[in-house]
Amino acid sequence: MDLGHLIKVSSVDEVVVHWPWNEAPWKSRLSLSVHHLILTPHQQCSRTKPKEVIQILHRGIDAIIRRPNPTNNQTNGSILVKCKDLRIIRIDGTSFDELNSVAQSLEKLAAIDDITRSFAFSYTPDFKPLEDGWNAFPLEVEFSPLLISQSSDWRVSYVNKDFSVCSSYPRAVIVPSSITDEQLISSANFRQAGRFPVLSYRHTTGQVIVRCSQPLTGPQMRRCKDDEKILAALIHRQRRGFIIDTRTQSVSQSAKAKGGGFEVEQYYPRWKRINKSIDRYHFLLDSYSKLMEACTDTSTSCEKWLSRLTISSWLTHVKEVLNCGCLIAQCLEKEYASVVVHGSEGMDISLCVTSLAQMILSSDCRTIRGFEALIQREWVEAGHPFWSRTSKGAFNESVASKSKSHAPTFTLFLDCVWQIYNQFPCSFEFTEKFLIFLADQAYCSNFGTFLCDNERERELLKVKEDTLSLWSYLNRPEILEPYINCLYDPNKNIIWPSVAPISLNLWPGMYLRWVLGPSPSTLAFEKAQLIIKRNKDARTNVVRLRRKLIDLMGEAEKLGLLEANPEGDEKDKMADEEVAAINNGIHMVNEIEATL
Repeated sequence: MDLGHLIKVSSVDEVVVHWPWNEAPWKSRLSLSVHHLILTPHQQCSRTKPKEVIQILHRGIDAIIRRPNPTNNQTNGSILVKCKDLRIIRIDGTSFDELNSVAQSLEKLAAIDDITRSFAFSYTPDFKPLEDGWNAFPLEVEFSPLLISQSSDWRVSYVNKDFSVCSSYPRAVIVPSSITDEQLISSANFRQAGRFPVLSYRHTTGQVIVRCSQPLTGPQMRRCKDDEKILAALIHRQRRGFIIDTRTQSVSQSAKAKGGGFEVEQYYPRWKRINKSIDRYHFLLDSYSKLMEACTDTSTSCEKWLSRLTISSWLTHVKEVLNCGCLIAQCLEKEYASVVVHGSEGMDISLCVTSLAQMILSSDCRTIRGFEALIQREWVEAGHPFWSRTSKGAFNESVASKSKSHAPTFTLFLDCVWQIYNQFPCSFEFTEKFLIFLADQAYCSNFGTFLCDNERERELLKVKEDTLSLWSYLNRPEILEPYINCLYDPNKNIIWPSVAPISLNLWPGMYLRWVLGPSPSTLAFEKAQLIIKRNKDARTNVVRLRRKLIDLMGEAEKLGLLEANPEGDEKDKMADEEVAAINNGIHMVNEIEATL
């Protein structure tokens, strides 16, 4: 079915666009397609206008605010377009009726919930992919060091190959080799949504992180011996393990009364249960909404702004999630104990904290490739419901509704990663721009990576066949270059971030980017990155040109056009000069890094 019937007004010839950062407004032509809101600047605009046409995906629009302004018998007015990437664009027009029709069309187009109508299914790339992003991180390859060992305690299970055991798990999972597929099925029947325990990460010392959903013990204190055997197999060579429940004890008890629950100690004798207080679902969305209300209000006083920031409790959520991630990492590294993590369904906060623990423990996860693999493995394939969670953003009027389907969980995770990056800026191969790019892509994208809620849905809708993977686009050298950290110094050690309130900051690059623009520190970092790149290119050219000169001098000597130097003195001199030039370049880079 064509979506054109939803468009009441296809274009408005002359509107005035007010862009963020208080830039001078410009005249533009507004157009609507079935997938985009398009703003085309007029040629006669001033020099401050954007050079390119602005295209905003309808999926990326969060809310439309109408502002009629009748003056002198005129029916002009404006609309505010609030986007999920936190932009707020004001569009003025001489006919409010036209703008109102535009707003109605945008609201209908943005509310389309049919995934197959997404632009990703229509997108035609203007480049040739260098790799197939859909197959860039196969599970068997990611865990190959663990699986190829003859004494391995782990195996790949395809018990879920047809998604019949767990609809939110991928076809292949890593499980203890001593556990049969029949026991996995039995455990799946005992866990909410069939999410039985699967391997998330194995530490260098042998301890593991395993994730699952809550057991369905219920008021009758049900048990499952096969589930008990799975957890026993995780620690058969260890003294004990920890079960980290991301819910408070009262919430766990309440879930038990409704048919859910937690592991009973007498059936899991070598496991110690720890409850953490982490909010989720509508609590997070409400907090996110209050945060952005504060960040976009530029007229309030400093005291009131700080008060609103505190009331939002966003940094409290960041602290709790980061604290839980550190706790998991400490259990493995300090206590030499394996960890099982779950909340209720194990598709949100559980993925947050297991991913953060890996960021802390594994230096590979702090590389670009490793971080992409982490997101693919721990979020996309692990069943985080991206489509449902991102259908509403911070500005949507219905954020106060107590819905479990909408939550900025992935944004919260990226904020926690930024907190670690902010404390260890040289230990990450990527910059905060990379994190912001991923946050925006999760809400709306030209690519299919974050479409749907799980792998089963992607299979049914043929997402991998009919759309392009984000990793195919992102891993092209010319695209990836701006996201590479020029100060990156590979650090193989474990990094322990501080979770003290004084160490945590509001992420200005994310939440204030359309309000204040780039911060001075961001601009300085970008300038340093440019200087370092130019210096690197210059050193490469020096080496290339000097080697070419040496070759030409050698040919000239053979032809008698140049007097030969005894023992190659000239070549040695050039080589020394080459080394000196490189050392000078390195010294300059070190000075820049020290300044930053």
